[in-house]
Amino acid sequence: MQNCRTQVNIPMKWVGPIKIVGELNAEVNVPMATFETPLWPSTNRGAKVSRLTGGIAVTLLSENMTRSIVLQAPNAAYAKHVTQTLRADHQSALAEVVARTSRFATLDSWHEQVVGRLLYLRFAVKTGDASGHNMTTKAADALIDWILAHYPELQYVSISANLCMDKKASAINGILGRGKSVVAEIVIPRDVCAHDLRTTPEKVVDLHLKKNLLGSILAGGIRSANAHFANMLLAVYLATGQDAANIIEGSQGIVHAEVMNTDLYFSVTLPNVIVGTVGNGKHLPFVQENLRRLACDRIDVPPGDNSRRLALIVAATVLCGELSLLAAQTNRGELTDSHMRLERLHHKKSLEAAC
Repeated sequence: MQNCRTQVNIPMKWVGPIKIVGELNAEVNVPMATFETPLWPSTNRGAKVSRLTGGIAVTLLSENMTRSIVLQAPNAAYAKHVTQTLRADHQSALAEVVARTSRFATLDSWHEQVVGRLLYLRFAVKTGDASGHNMTTKAADALIDWILAHYPELQYVSISANLCMDKKASAINGILGRGKSVVAEIVIPRDVCAHDLRTTPEKVVDLHLKKNLLGSILAGGIRSANAHFANMLLAVYLATGQDAANIIEGSQGIVHAEVMNTDLYFSVTLPNVIVGTVGNGKHLPFVQENLRRLACDRIDVPPGDNSRRLALIVAATVLCGELSLLAAQTNRGELTDSHMRLERLHHKKSLEAAC
């Protein structure tokens, strides 16, 4: 049987520039690869609003990649003994084990859960400019060796215990974060809401309450209250060589909106932005060019700065798309009309280009 490789070309456009302030001060054009063609002009509308205001303020709250392991103890008492002595006597030893696995790996924290006689350990590791999946797994493997050598009554069960939690929706990632945890926020004057978003601060806040918050509760959403974070995440992830499956935990996030004086305060909180600027996928020429244009490939900055910059840009992009969609949905018929019109226009242009 012959090996076959099929190349799939996903349409990509640059949106922006997005005006970003706070921990990153720049006006940035952002690549978005998607088959959902209305996403480009919609996100562009949010980008325009960012330029008409003080910009989108971005804040990085934390960063780490996680891997969890599961070990079996003779009983729950011994599992408790392991966690207590690890915390009391071996924190520095665990950090040294991780540091020996990579010059970029640093143990940030760890958490435990005991179920019967099973011991679950969730390790959070800083991984420099890599998203860190493989780096953290390698560190976890070394930690297993060290722990089993020092606690011989434990037995190995698995290198991955689903407490990480990788590419699945969970409460733990929403609480503790996985990858970069980022907040993006903007204050939009009332006249900009009226002229450029065709809505009011009150309408956006009311829709957010009834759609994002109450609707998500009714649906049983897990620590999530947003309209479509995943759309913007996937588009930027594909354009920058990320592991696209990480939009599953990435889509977990919360919008917060309120009327501030007479203006609209609007924010997106994303606890699981999983991006890297080195590693798998980054060798592709189009990815390298996109990272270069984003200034996320610099060699004159400390390790980790490039991936942090990319995470902040991603959060600002998510805000632009989320804001535009919610504004559209405050007006009856706008979402349907714009999708139909923009998709037909794109299809017509594609046919003309093909001819």
